[in-house]
Amino acid sequence: NNTQNDEITFHMADSRDIWFHANDMPGSHVTLRAGGKSMDEIPDRTFEEAASLAAYYSAGREQGKVEIDYLLRRNVKKPGGAKPGFVVYYTNYSILAKADITGLSQVDP
Repeated sequence: NNTQNDEITFHMADSRDIWFHANDMPGSHVTLRAGGKSMDEIPDRTFEEAASLAAYYSAGREQGKVEIDYLLRRNVKKPGGAKPGFVVYYTNYSILAKADITGLSQVDP
């Protein structure tokens, strides 16, 4: 829910982690723990899996593929007085992701 999205984005994620969200539709905030690595050091498959999670847990799940925005968490901002879950960002990348999480395994934080 929106309160959980705020918790994930602004309390659990580090500013150097990578944040994912479905473009222009409701959905879960997903963060990829970068562990101090730059985006260039993270395998493409890891990006694809994080994007698939964001697609699956979005309003676009039934579309099959969803455009997912991603960027460093430090570039995700919450305007003053904004409702829970509402954020703004400007400099992002996008990936077209399958809304399919079959085969993904859970990794403990």
